[in-house]
Amino acid sequence: MSENVEFVRSVYEAQGRGDYSSAEWADPEIEYEIADGPSPGRWNGRRAMAEAWREIISAWRDLRIDAQDYREFADGRVPVLTRSSARGKASGVELPPEWTSGAAIYDIRDGKVTKHVVYFDRSHALADLDLEE
Repeated sequence: MSENVEFVRSVYEAQGRGDYSSAEWADPEIEYEIADGPSPGRWNGRRAMAEAWREIISAWRDLRIDAQDYREFADGRVPVLTRSSARGKASGVELPPEWTSGAAIYDIRDGKVTKHVVYFDRSHALADLDLEE
């Protein structure tokens, strides 16, 4: 397995435990995008990424994001197919089924993630990458 895939795998180990406390893996000027889901948008920098993600996770209890498959492209991108689970803090309702199979794309340069795109709907990521599951 490549160095980039191992690097992204280490990010998911913490997230799989529900630990989102560190962004040391991110370049200080990271480009962060949530491509779909409840709050799509784009942000720049670690602080903005953390605030955007904090807003998303604040609505959910026991959010877990587990990586199911890692791939690597020659250009340094690492797409990851994910499976998520959570319950609404206020409602107790489980994460909608269309958001449980997601994906993320990591652009890595010099040992840091320079761009991170999150997809709540895996089919959107696969279409953007021109891939099939």
